[in-house]
Amino acid sequence: MSTLFPQFDPEGTPSRFGRFGRIPLRVLLPNLVTLLALCSGLTAVRMAVEDRFELALAAIVFAAMLDGIDGRLARALKGTSRFGAELDSLADFVNFGCAPALILYLWGLDQAGSIGWIAALIFAICAALRLARFNVMLDDPDRPPFAADFFTGVPAPAGAITVLLPVYLELLGLPHGPANAPLALIYTVAIGLLMISKVPAWSGKTLGKRVRRDMVLPLFVLVALFAGLLASYPWLVLSVCSVLYLVLLPVSYVRYRRLMDAYKAEQAAAGDA
Repeated sequence: MSTLFPQFDPEGTPSRFGRFGRIPLRVLLPNLVTLLALCSGLTAVRMAVEDRFELALAAIVFAAMLDGIDGRLARALKGTSRFGAELDSLADFVNFGCAPALILYLWGLDQAGSIGWIAALIFAICAALRLARFNVMLDDPDRPPFAADFFTGVPAPAGAITVLLPVYLELLGLPHGPANAPLALIYTVAIGLLMISKVPAWSGKTLGKRVRRDMVLPLFVLVALFAGLLASYPWLVLSVCSVLYLVLLPVSYVRYRRLMDAYKAEQAAAGDA
């Protein structure tokens, strides 16, 4: 008798675990974290519909934190899979494309009428294009070695956290005047374009793979300090982080260009030799 549900295979190869084999928990755990992030993103939409924007923003931040965990967890447990990669991309589109766009529209872009909705659509579409391009570029064999330290364009989680800056500022006490909607509209489209641009954004993926023994305790203190500040002054911390991220993009671009020039010079010298 056939089972009610089809057998789950994370790689699409039924022979990997056998007909009656069991899936290791290390393969399932990162996917469960991704699903938890997806639930958080969808809950953010619900909170925005109910005009509870503080909880909506908290849900987006929580989803971004989980997004930073699931991939690292999969690599640490050696539980990466094609299924997990596809699920992560779909969850990212919902959490960092659709949810922030809907939050912004319900917060104030609706005051701009149809143009506000178009701005929200542009941001969501840019997030989808950004994620699709990221998946394609993973298989690019011609990328220089240092390219792993940079994203091409602002990544979707950073774009989602950054694009919500107008909401943070209002929660800090900025009056909600008639100019808020037009300015937020322009800002939303600009962040969307940054996501699909070729601006190199430092990823930080290679940072912290190895920590010096004498830096372990200070690192714990800094993480605890940041967590405490985020819990106590969430809108101020998120506003400062968003502004700093945008300010540091030109620095990342200059660093990338220097590394690229050095790489091209090294390749040219190797070719002449």
